[in-house]
Amino acid sequence: MKAVFIVYNQAQTEKVEYLFDKLNIRGFTRWTDLTGRGSVDGPPHMNTHTWPEQNTARMAVVEDDTVAAVLEGVKKLDEENKDVGIRAFVWDVVNSY
Repeated sequence: MKAVFIVYNQAQTEKVEYLFDKLNIRGFTRWTDLTGRGSVDGPPHMNTHTWPEQNTARMAVVEDDTVAAVLEGVKKLDEENKDVGIRAFVWDVVNSY
């Protein structure tokens, strides 16, 4: 199992929801009203008058064979509009229940 953590400009919310639906990823946790700045480029998203945009994040635990499709979808969304911003991070999950 893998945890996929996606941070994106809130303007991408519907597209990320569509990606999850298309890949049949039902379970997830979503955080809203996040602020931050990317490590490579793009403007800060600070929810202020100067930097009014803000982020949302979503995390899902998925089977290993689903990860490539999620990352491909995120890459396509990023390529569609570099100025908006979206990044994905993946790490291993150990089921401990």
